[in-house]
Amino acid sequence: MKVRRGLLVLSLLLLPACGVLRGTDTGDEPVVVEDLRRDTTETGKVLAYYARTSKLAGPELAREQESARRALAKSRTDGNRVRYALVLAMPGVTAQDEERAIELLEPVSRNGDSELHGLALLVKAFLLEQRRLDTNAQGLQQKLDALLTLERNMTGRDSGATRKR
Repeated sequence: MKVRRGLLVLSLLLLPACGVLRGTDTGDEPVVVEDLRRDTTETGKVLAYYARTSKLAGPELAREQESARRALAKSRTDGNRVRYALVLAMPGVTAQDEERAIELLEPVSRNGDSELHGLALLVKAFLLEQRRLDTNAQGLQQKLDALLTLERNMTGRDSGATRKR
């Protein structure tokens, strides 16, 4: 799960780099990526917010979730929707929080005119894929548990049959 979250962070950090690469025409110059803190686009601001909040844990994260919820209740902008969704999708959140994050991202991902459309699509796709993988993992765990139970039952019968002879 931590690996998937790490890939999300990496994807989120690389997304704005797509539009700010310089020196790619000659090949001689190094590629320069603007610092997220100086990025004044809405996407840059949201990514900087994620970079800051991804370091929070426990009560600090809970306070930030509540703050993001209040900001969204006050002003239902795409930026507030995505910020709240991102803070709900942090490691250690419940399935209900992830479901709420997907719901929050839905209108932004449908709005092709939104500056945050691409980011919302990316995060939503990540969360849906994570849900699919978690469901598959749960199914595999159930199958493994059933096989272990079957093995224990068979081993118990074999040892019991040997004793009766």
